[in-house]
Amino acid sequence: MTINFDKALGIHQQALFVRQQRTELLAANIANADTPGYKAKEIDFRMALQNASNGRVAIEKTHAGHIKGSSSASAYEQYRVSEQPSLDGNSVDIQLEKAAVADNAVRYQATVTFLSRKFSGMINAFKGE
Repeated sequence: MTINFDKALGIHQQALFVRQQRTELLAANIANADTPGYKAKEIDFRMALQNASNGRVAIEKTHAGHIKGSSSASAYEQYRVSEQPSLDGNSVDIQLEKAAVADNAVRYQATVTFLSRKFSGMINAFKGE
């Protein structure tokens, strides 16, 4: 009897990948909070997760010399509309970014906890407990 981890874990593996990509994007936003002209970015999480769960590769090939890559949430990046535009053209709202980081961290941890319990259940099943 073989075990199909993709079926056993469901969409949570892809969710962790997209959450990790979002964390990197939010960190870049915070790092560029004082960069003139920088536009804050966000990931369309639902579309990225939906396509990741369908096994679709969603990378844009912008140059003939580019090679095919693996699935990436960066294909779902969008610019965030600034609620208070700054004089230097930077659209990063540091308070909004910090709140998004906290929200993303809680959701990431919830997915990790779920997966941990799933693995514990599988181990108990193997042991016959």
